[in-house]
Amino acid sequence: MAPMKRLLAVLTVAVIAGSMVVAQTPAPVPHPGIKLSLDDLHKQMFHVSAGRRLKPKTWPNNSRVAVALSFDVDNASAALARGNLNYEVISRGEYGAVDGLPRILRLLEKHKVPASFFVPAVSAALHPKMIPDILASPLKHEVGVHGWIHELLPAVNNEAEEQRLLTQAIDHLTKAIGRKPVGYRAPSWQFSQWTPGQIKAAGFLYDSSLMASDDAYEILIDGQPSGIVELPIERIVDDFPYFGGNADGSNPTPSAVLEVFQSEFDVAYEEGGLYVLTMHPHLTGHRSRVAMLDKLIQHMKSKPGVWFATHEDVARHVKGASQATEAPRH
Repeated sequence: MAPMKRLLAVLTVAVIAGSMVVAQTPAPVPHPGIKLSLDDLHKQMFHVSAGRRLKPKTWPNNSRVAVALSFDVDNASAALARGNLNYEVISRGEYGAVDGLPRILRLLEKHKVPASFFVPAVSAALHPKMIPDILASPLKHEVGVHGWIHELLPAVNNEAEEQRLLTQAIDHLTKAIGRKPVGYRAPSWQFSQWTPGQIKAAGFLYDSSLMASDDAYEILIDGQPSGIVELPIERIVDDFPYFGGNADGSNPTPSAVLEVFQSEFDVAYEEGGLYVLTMHPHLTGHRSRVAMLDKLIQHMKSKPGVWFATHEDVARHVKGASQATEAPRH
């Protein structure tokens, strides 16, 4: 058989074989939950869930509301994790280290307001000046763990690999800040099935990745108290849906975002609760958005009884709160 004919024959067999494999591969079930029992659904629903509510009657100094400002210092780590070498994307991430973070630190210093910075270890390694700049402030800002390279944990889908990345991140940041971080925020706020057990084993005081309440609560793992304080976040009080991702800067009026953030604070103030705001230096670090944050902080400071604190300070306060209520019944 001529070489060309042999090649065509091999390709034909390969195509047929491939078609057979495709034909034999079952289609994914679009709604797997419809096949599960209530017991199975209960296990899935409450593998990680809200335990006792940790809402104190008063905050330190008889304050009415606790404000915990946080910044996820992602820079270009998420793009690098996914192999995205589009240098428009990478340079926009780099902006967070070059201009965004310094501008934010200057604003916090202006208002004498502390904050928590959740840093992927790779972000810190690629821009090693960031953490010393954060820690140089007399405001005693906090640095927490935000993964190794902003890895998406459900996509990693490997217990040992996830543990390796978490250990690397903790080790790197411990050396960078001079002590072991006490706070954890999952990259993209997404847990795998192993994440809660791993952060408990790592001894974290608190997590700030979940959304089951406006106020702090204790995380339950398979219905059992974990001892981990959850300081809840929410997409509504996050700059990314408005200024990043699919928005891609298309929101021309930061005042509209200010209105949302301010309204969320006002209700938290009336309820005597907790207000956690999440921002990213490569997004909110831009001029018009820092101007928006400036106005928001001014509004908060115009009211009496506002306690600005790091996440660590809030977690330590609520964990010892004697007014904590019982967990919801599942």
